[in-house]
Amino acid sequence: MLSPASRSSRPRLLVVTPNRGHLAMLAKRLGEEGYALATAADGPAALGELHRSRIDLLLADLVMEPMSGPELTRAVREQAAFAHLPIMLLAGRAEPDPAVRAFAAGADDVMLKPFHFELLVARIERRLAAARQIAALRTDMNALDARAALKAVELGELKHRMYALEAERRHLSA
Repeated sequence: MLSPASRSSRPRLLVVTPNRGHLAMLAKRLGEEGYALATAADGPAALGELHRSRIDLLLADLVMEPMSGPELTRAVREQAAFAHLPIMLLAGRAEPDPAVRAFAAGADDVMLKPFHFELLVARIERRLAAARQIAALRTDMNALDARAALKAVELGELKHRMYALEAERRHLSA
């Protein structure tokens, strides 16, 4: 049994599909893999869930009503808070150009059904690892920006002091 601290640090996935059987199967298997899960039956419910809790990866069906997977992806990408959220879409093999539509909308990955569950988990892990690296780079970049701003202020102060000293020197030599 996981401690409350380790449970809260588990990656949290939002699984979105209108197919209750598929949703139950994914939730059970992904939960067994150690993921914390949130579920939604459609795009609008998924958008609500994104605002209610921390989500580390969105896994959604390509074909849904009233909002398709690509439409959900675009809606998520339009919100600055979720611009870097990893998004994976699940598509049936019979759907025309599912990967093209998914990637055009901003999805990070597409899995064609039926798929091997182990492959899905491997791709989820890869997307989560990439998201962690991007977050670390963003943190480092923000720290560098803060240091650069501080150095600019210090340089401005030194420049001001230099002009004051130069004015004082001219005054004394006159």
